[in-house]
Amino acid sequence: MRILLVGAGGVGDAIAKIAARRGFFELLVVSDYDESRAQRTVDWIRTKHGDEVAARFATTQIDASDPDIVASVAREHGATHVMNAVEPKFVQAIFAGALAAGADYLDMAMSLSEPHPSDPYTQTGVKLGDDQFAQGPDWDAAGRLALVGMGVEPGLSDVFARFAADHLFSEIDELGVRDGANLVVTDEEGNEIFAPSFSIWTTIEECLNPPVIWEEEAGWFTTAPFSEPEVFEFPEGIGPVECVNVEHEEVLLMPRWIDAKRVTFKYGLGAEFINVLRTLHMLGLDSTTPVRVRSDDGPVHVAPRDVVAASLPDPATIGPRMTGKTCAGVWVTGTGTDGGAREAYLYHVSDNEWTMREYDAQCVVWQTALNPVIALELLATGVWQGRGVLGPEAFDAAPYLDLMARPESDGGYGQPWHVEDRLA
Repeated sequence: MRILLVGAGGVGDAIAKIAARRGFFELLVVSDYDESRAQRTVDWIRTKHGDEVAARFATTQIDASDPDIVASVAREHGATHVMNAVEPKFVQAIFAGALAAGADYLDMAMSLSEPHPSDPYTQTGVKLGDDQFAQGPDWDAAGRLALVGMGVEPGLSDVFARFAADHLFSEIDELGVRDGANLVVTDEEGNEIFAPSFSIWTTIEECLNPPVIWEEEAGWFTTAPFSEPEVFEFPEGIGPVECVNVEHEEVLLMPRWIDAKRVTFKYGLGAEFINVLRTLHMLGLDSTTPVRVRSDDGPVHVAPRDVVAASLPDPATIGPRMTGKTCAGVWVTGTGTDGGAREAYLYHVSDNEWTMREYDAQCVVWQTALNPVIALELLATGVWQGRGVLGPEAFDAAPYLDLMARPESDGGYGQPWHVEDRLA
């Protein structure tokens, strides 16, 4: 397996660092618009693991917005797989470039949605991933696989849902993805600051768009942003966190392969974060449409959302000033395999202190990065096989979760996951 990794930001950097401990690939090319970022990642790997491991890595410059360039770089390095680790606005270009190069493709966020033009808070418009699924026949005809939504959420959450459907439940009432954390970021004086732990560009996109819900009778429909607040109790000391509906890929993926009466995604944002997002929206600072701005060198055009992203700390750099844990999981309700009522939360927790110590990567980006590496290994070994455009639910979850939890000394990733039954 020869992998072209597109993007050396927080998640891309962590993907390379995790992969450095594995032996399933021949070459991993770390690419970025700013090649120096890719070089920093490979330099870290060389320092941490030595020249022999670093020899399986290379760097290159890439423009992820141009499918022809993506295809050219993939061909140049003989890439068998293109791993997309940049913001979702680049999905279509990288997706097209991978297919043109005859490579398989993975991403962690899918093609962007467009709200319904007249009734956005009731009806769906263009849904997340619609553009990619529409091209499924092209990928199938080419004998190539596009594994979409293979991060943590979506990704691991979808694997959990598949496992629950196959092994824990005979009938599912709801698949409820629930994400929460107790992360705190401080400045140099120790004061807590507003510093999102993930790309603010992506966070704005998913939090201010109309959330999508799926129900067996109604199909996909939308609600208002931040609707249906609930307090969810997260494990391992995180505790109760208020969660709200947010647009997310799981709701668009899970019903395609798993029988459930309802699918939701709720994110533990917190009151301060919600207020910030509402203010950005009110001021038009969430817009991706460039506006004309005066500068000393004359007028320039810049997207307000890009200004917001540039003004906040880079999520890849805040790890040393972050404390706490993040939890990703699926809360499943329905009928157990014994015929009785069952309610279970399948989850994985990532601790920032550990990820910083082991990988020099903050826990949110590390947890996201872990899952595509596991998927790539399963594809490399032939345990997972497929063609067309598929989500994680299309594959057997058991070998994935076994590889994830197995100790590193026994060939696994050493990341235990848990099933917490919640009915008395």
